[in-house]
Amino acid sequence: MRVATQKLTSQFPLPLLVNNSESKLPESDFNQICQLIIQQLTALLPTVAIWTVYHDLEKGKRHLVAEYLAEQAWQTNHFVAGQFNSDCTFLQAETWWREDFPVLKITELTTSDFYHSYVCRISKHSVTTADYLLICTSKSLSAEQQQLLLSNAQILSNYLAMYRERSRQQQEIAALSQTLGQAEHQLRNPLALINLYAENLRLALPQGDLQEQATLIRQTVDELSTKLTDLLYRGQRANLKFKKHNLQTIIGECIKTLQHLLKEKELNINYPEKPVYVTVDHWQMKQVFDNLLSNAIHFSPRGGTITCNWYAYSNEVIIEICDRGSGIAPEELKQIFKPYYSRRLGGTGLGLAIAQKIILAHQGNLWVENLPEGGAQFSFTLPHKRQK
Repeated sequence: MRVATQKLTSQFPLPLLVNNSESKLPESDFNQICQLIIQQLTALLPTVAIWTVYHDLEKGKRHLVAEYLAEQAWQTNHFVAGQFNSDCTFLQAETWWREDFPVLKITELTTSDFYHSYVCRISKHSVTTADYLLICTSKSLSAEQQQLLLSNAQILSNYLAMYRERSRQQQEIAALSQTLGQAEHQLRNPLALINLYAENLRLALPQGDLQEQATLIRQTVDELSTKLTDLLYRGQRANLKFKKHNLQTIIGECIKTLQHLLKEKELNINYPEKPVYVTVDHWQMKQVFDNLLSNAIHFSPRGGTITCNWYAYSNEVIIEICDRGSGIAPEELKQIFKPYYSRRLGGTGLGLAIAQKIILAHQGNLWVENLPEGGAQFSFTLPHKRQK
């Protein structure tokens, strides 16, 4: 047995699958998963050749990962005569592919009298793209062996879905970063002018309340400028200031900031009395809580309660923020973290996208779901090392 991604593609050209000018396939997490699955099936099934094909959304092209057991292939006369070579080329050309192949169902192909071919579609990304696992065997697969093949195809399907979701998030975050870069360029000069005029007013005004107000304007502009810089570079770990912070302290600061909104709607925010310490960038994490809590306040009914819980495990902390509003429509759940998508009248649609980017920069994940009793729950994870 030998890994033969390059050997297979060079001996049997794949114009539909790879670019012949490329000497190797790009490395990725999903590519490694494909290799592991293929190696496992090769060891457990009477394999002659096996490959998986998938579409890379980020690069916009298809990839092939394969293994080919040349030693076994040449043991039979009809392989020596070239029968296997021509049949394998036919399989790789994909002229046998049908759009009605079901997802996660094993289909046997009648392509040769000398070996058996089985294909399993692992996703239905689009009507023009075939993502599948294909295996050629020297013997017909039993029901138990087909179930083994299907189980591994299911694993591939799950990983492919996660891989594509991650790629989609990275593309959206890249677009958001570009937008923030443009916003910085447009806001930096006006802020500098406000700062200059405020300083001129401070120098011209007599000591007293008006001079103090001019000083406050300058300080506020300086703070906005600093936050703008932090926001622009928030996704770069080198610019994050990681320190150990108590979640109680961070959420307490957020509640003070949002106190006027809480009083207006007569809302309470409950959170655990037990402290939990995490290593985070304080200002960035405060932005996450500010965005999630202000969102919960907006959609909470008057006089209600917003609940914040956290659960510390050995490797991570899970934080949950729940409101008792009307929940989120199913069609909105898939859109809610997209930049510029907002359910709030007058909202920018950037709050949740920024929160997601910050959590990803902290090596965590952020997601949302509806609660059975009503309302929505935003949850996110942060890395954690339990204190001894």
